[in-house]
Amino acid sequence: MPHSSKKNVIMLMVDTLMDSSIQPAIESGKAPALKYFMEKGHYYPDLICPFPTMSVNVDSTLLTGVYCDKHKIPGLVWYHQGEKRIVNYGSTVKELFKLGIRQSVRDVFYNLNHVHLSKQHKTIHEKLSDQGIQTASINALLYRGSYPGYLRMPVLLSSLTDIERDLKTYRPELFSYGFIRKQTSLQKNISFWPRYGFNDQFSVNELKSLISEDNLPRFSIVYFPDLDKSVHKNGRRDIKGIEKADNKLQQILNSYPTWDDALVDNIWIILGDNGQAWVHQNRQKAIIDLRKQLGSYRIVKLSKGVMPEDEIVLGVNERMAYIYTLNPRRLPLDKIANILKQDDRIDVIAFKDGKSVTVMSGVYDGQLYFHPEGDTVDPYGQSWFIDGNRDILDIDISENNITYGDYPDALARLYASLVSHEGDYLAVSAKPGYEFKGESSPTHVGGGSHGGLHKQDSFVAMIVCGTSSLPKYLRTIDIKDWIESLV
Repeated sequence: MPHSSKKNVIMLMVDTLMDSSIQPAIESGKAPALKYFMEKGHYYPDLICPFPTMSVNVDSTLLTGVYCDKHKIPGLVWYHQGEKRIVNYGSTVKELFKLGIRQSVRDVFYNLNHVHLSKQHKTIHEKLSDQGIQTASINALLYRGSYPGYLRMPVLLSSLTDIERDLKTYRPELFSYGFIRKQTSLQKNISFWPRYGFNDQFSVNELKSLISEDNLPRFSIVYFPDLDKSVHKNGRRDIKGIEKADNKLQQILNSYPTWDDALVDNIWIILGDNGQAWVHQNRQKAIIDLRKQLGSYRIVKLSKGVMPEDEIVLGVNERMAYIYTLNPRRLPLDKIANILKQDDRIDVIAFKDGKSVTVMSGVYDGQLYFHPEGDTVDPYGQSWFIDGNRDILDIDISENNITYGDYPDALARLYASLVSHEGDYLAVSAKPGYEFKGESSPTHVGGGSHGGLHKQDSFVAMIVCGTSSLPKYLRTIDIKDWIESLV
């Protein structure tokens, strides 16, 4: 099929779009736009996102088509062994200031896309640009493309951090990144102060501008961040957040003469990036304070950085954490793992041991061992050697075929996290109802949280409208190749 006869692909990534909140919202009449897209297309409630289930990791996989073992963005918070420092792309302002605001701002606005994201794997924007196909990125955290340009930093941010006003970047041909880089002059000041334009209304206005000017490229990705904050506060069945997100979708559909006209020349893909698990209302139950769990060891303090006497670094990603030993001979990983397994709120405790991965749990006795290339095959065509207590990862094997339960695509996702960056570390995940805490990490008692390996964190909803085509598998990692086939 020649390019001229193909439809434009518009991907609307709604942060934390889940079936658990979509269904009650539709049933109560609060989500007419989502209902419309679902009736006109196909609905998939269980797209599997990468682990850790944090936006920067998910979006990196979406753009590159590989897990974090290859794209090299391990999570929102991780320890850079080469530079002996904690990298944080924006967990809380307090943590960013403790780590050093100048370095933190550079990590968020420059290093994430142009240093840490592997150049060995081209993004969808770079791949399509190589084919002469125009793309757009609106408010997406990960955006690297082939076109050189500059991010114009706000005066206040530049003066606070002493960072240069103009940061050179490589981006798609059409690119909006909050008020730091916008396509149109139509944006009003009402959108400025809410997170410098990193909000749903800014994204809507930018997309509507492309539509009204008949300037839609062959592929657009538009990021809507607001629902995530609402679900964090209100939990997995958050109807209010869905209602607000749906209002933004209605604005987009209303930019066409009729809603049906929006479907004529476009393929619409509406999807979430990560899910969220519920969190207990009782703070003492809900919060797993790793500083207390590992209190007999010297843990790096954020404001001081790594000191000679320090033994452990914590990289807390809400319901998941990387835990690093700075001296594996004196404090081996299995020693830390055995401390953590005393807590039955922690259901996955994993570390690499040679070529194999060891998995322990606070819920089950024993250990599970696995590595790639074995006699058993999972639903995604990946082969594994597996030995030990399979209950730990809720895995069934019948006639050498693996079936996953509460942890979808568990082996590939967990393995990728453990070879995603240098260092000696554990990857731990909490049961639904609980989340980890470090020195100043955010908590969401009585609400929702993500980062974990469990299906509540890992399943997101996807609506596809305008094509009967699908990715090879219902996983974020398979979307890039699918998009290339559509455009």
